[in-house]
Amino acid sequence: MRQPFTAVEGVMATMLSANINTDAIIPSAWLRTATADYGRGLFGGDRYDADGRERPDFVLNRPPFRSARILLADENFGCGSSREAAVWALLQFGIRCVLAPSFADIFYENAFRSGLLAGLVEPATLAALAQSAGRHADRPVFRVDLPSRRITAPDGTGYDIRVPASLADPLIRGDDAIDTTLRHADEIEAYYIAAGAERAWLYPAAE
Repeated sequence: MRQPFTAVEGVMATMLSANINTDAIIPSAWLRTATADYGRGLFGGDRYDADGRERPDFVLNRPPFRSARILLADENFGCGSSREAAVWALLQFGIRCVLAPSFADIFYENAFRSGLLAGLVEPATLAALAQSAGRHADRPVFRVDLPSRRITAPDGTGYDIRVPASLADPLIRGDDAIDTTLRHADEIEAYYIAAGAERAWLYPAAE
């Protein structure tokens, strides 16, 4: 079991670029040791200059976005190589939810397996959220409620997000993949018994 996820409230940072890939999210230079600080390496190629100093103009280096809990991005977020560390870097930085019109398939699956909410938004919602964040730049605090599939802006305006029940429900319960499978243990056992009776040659009796 992991910590149940029902809602996240906090600063929302915007990175309105399409096709942000996993090498940008966590550059390979930050993956060379087993003890790498993935949170510090998040967007490392953009956050730091060649001497390792923070670039003051990068969004996650500026207050209040240094403590961002939600990230708003454009389409095809997480494309590129299939590195789980891209999800881990976001989580270790403190981001619990990424919203975008679309995600790369492998990143999308990795996100939910690790407890990161990847919410789908319509392009019009993306534009409205970006405008809202700009209007409240001094305190862009948003709230994402997973059970209702809603994000609420600082002025109280609500917008829909899309998350399939098959992915949302385990997050809400706090189930990982093993927990989800074990919830079907009786059905699995019943299938095994029925299949064994029909095709005994596939299920030899235990010694």
